Amino acid sequence: MDTYTVKTLADRLQQQVGQVIVGKDHEIQLLLTALFASGHVLMEDVPGTGKTMLAKTLAAAMSCHFQRIQFTPDLLPSDLTGIHFFNQKESEFTFRAGPLFANIVLADEINRATPRTQSSLLECMEEQQISVDGETMKLDNPFMVIATQNPVDNQGTFPLPEAQMDRFMLKMSMGYPSAEEGIEILRRTSLPSQASKETTTDSNSSSAFEQVTREQIIEARQLCHAVTIHEDLLGYIVRLAEATREHEEIALGASPRATQALLRAAQAYAAIQGRDYVLPDDIQTMASPVLAHRLVFKNRHHNDKHKAHLLIQSILDTEQVPTEANLESRVK
Repeated sequence: MDTYTVKTLADRLQQQVGQVIVGKDHEIQLLLTALFASGHVLMEDVPGTGKTMLAKTLAAAMSCHFQRIQFTPDLLPSDLTGIHFFNQKESEFTFRAGPLFANIVLADEINRATPRTQSSLLECMEEQQISVDGETMKLDNPFMVIATQNPVDNQGTFPLPEAQMDRFMLKMSMGYPSAEEGIEILRRTSLPSQASKETTTDSNSSSAFEQVTREQIIEARQLCHAVTIHEDLLGYIVRLAEATREHEEIALGASPRATQALLRAAQAYAAIQGRDYVLPDDIQTMASPVLAHRLVFKNRHHNDKHKAHLLIQSILDTEQVPTEANLESRVK
């Protein structure tokens, strides 16, 4: 298996997801980048734009254990991690695993749960393990959290803390479809066969998809991690992060974890394009999805996603990009 095979695998997943999701090729590619880079994804948008359907469709295209959790204000941490209960038949305590013991976890409307419940995801997202009653249990590989959330100004939401936002490799938005895409969505909805197909789209039901195996995902992740990156590009990533920390409007800039996430995302994105080396364009493409949601403005009223994306773009426009001449010597 080489990076060309990674590209073939990504193309296959994108084609399968595209059978259900209309006109969101870039968003699907971002989701696949996070999947191959061993990262987690936060999708924020208004209700009804297809966030949950995108996550469910990706899970249906893979033969991995999938769990969907609907986050609500009364959800408890034990509802996610699991509990020890007394088994009267065995006369001992037995552990009943929660829905986090899966390969792909869809945390639907994550910001409708209380901060206490949200914090139960911190350990599993960072260390791929869960601690319950003093016992630590490893999660299966691969493990990925795909979380959806409504905009923070919506009624009944609890904003995610900075520490948890930093756990997500990238944040993306679906956006409204174009007029042509909207017509295509309605056309597909009006077809009885398509409506039936969409209502049964989940990883535990029979599907027309030729599913990608768990072993293929693990091997693709290993290959993405081995993608070559020039020393100059490592310095470029660090300079981008430092520019966010030194910006006069920013109170909290990109952390070292953010630079690691940008590196892994650029490597995975390069592999999806069929290359075994990273280009500056890969870093620039992934910079905003990886860095923007991690920035905290000094004026909290300015903490909106559009301003953060504009700031990242201004940094990309002003920061010197490593020249191709230097990079080609390493690639060859």
